[in-house]
Amino acid sequence: MSTAPESKDIVLAFSGGLDTSFCVPWLQEQGWRVHSVFADTGGVDAAERAYIEQRAAQLGVASHVTIEGGPALWSEFVKPFVWAGEGYQGQYPLLVSDRYLIVDATLARAAELGTNAIAHGCTGMGNDQVRFDLAAKASGDWRIVAPIREIQKEHTQTRAYEQSYLEQRGFEVRGKQKAYTINENLLGVTLSGGEIDEWQAPGEGARGWCAPRERWPDERLEVVLGFVDGEALSLDGNPMPGERILAKLNTMFAPYGVGRGLYTGDTTIGLKGRIVYEAPGLTALLVAHRALEEAVLSKQQNRFKPDVARKWVELVYEGFWHDPLKRDLEAFLGSSQQMVNGEVVLRTGGGRVDAVEIRSPHILRSAGATYAQSADWGVAEAEGFIQLFGMSSSLWAEVNRKR
Repeated sequence: MSTAPESKDIVLAFSGGLDTSFCVPWLQEQGWRVHSVFADTGGVDAAERAYIEQRAAQLGVASHVTIEGGPALWSEFVKPFVWAGEGYQGQYPLLVSDRYLIVDATLARAAELGTNAIAHGCTGMGNDQVRFDLAAKASGDWRIVAPIREIQKEHTQTRAYEQSYLEQRGFEVRGKQKAYTINENLLGVTLSGGEIDEWQAPGEGARGWCAPRERWPDERLEVVLGFVDGEALSLDGNPMPGERILAKLNTMFAPYGVGRGLYTGDTTIGLKGRIVYEAPGLTALLVAHRALEEAVLSKQQNRFKPDVARKWVELVYEGFWHDPLKRDLEAFLGSSQQMVNGEVVLRTGGGRVDAVEIRSPHILRSAGATYAQSADWGVAEAEGFIQLFGMSSSLWAEVNRKR
């Protein structure tokens, strides 16, 4: 078990969920004076935010502060992620990347209190512990306490133990928290635990924002996103901050079930991870941005950029938020966005979203030719191009045809 040093103040990254709620009394019983920080990265409404503050007070923290994290999450993660345009292993849209902003808020609060001790509710089986610890280590000499990792030395069924621990001390546990681990922020929602971990079909309780098919609206939804240098700056012609655009896209596309998926991937520590995720707004952003990019980037840019994007995504997924290679890759991604300007019309009738119209002065179109329709070159040019372009393959066939 951890023992507190002479300075007994510790700052806990707090969400009000089962894990971080457990951390408060556990740390207190180790002799710590617990200060909680909630980094509001945009996934909760006013009622939930009030609940988190009440939960911290109920658990008896020495102090609690709430930090606004939406603008930083947009500028530091969403912008380069949309520029990259790739999910982890081709699917997962990195929905818990707000962890790095949570670390920043936790360290800032610890510095205010004059302590180098911080704590988090990450388990010893997941990726978040790697992200949290590596981000903190890259930022200074911090003492990191991880209560959930500590109890795993003695208890294999940690969630059941946490629930019992809290209830024995008079703290109730929300029903949904008993079944699932839920992460929610501006980027979207992830759910794990219960039948999801057992490789079974997710139950009706494993649902966040996205409406099921039977509740999709009858009328189609159509929105217009405006981009400047690859960044979404307007929605339906109205300029607004990026974090507000993403929040509005979440509320607009979630009723249509857009952005929901069931994902199995290779985690940083080597286990297979299985989650339900919902990212309606981020999915809409990615579709619009990719459609605009495909029209304005050169052939070589469109071919090469995914290689850079996949490496950037891997670094962020695996905890290397502060690695210099990440900054190097972002410099390339940013450079590639200079002509990604214009508007994209998105449309959905439910389940998926399509980019149906692109407006940009930078679309790479030829004044005298249209694909498969018309051309300003003749038969001789076409035949000469085909002969030279396929020469290597044709020579191989000719030389080896009789063998």
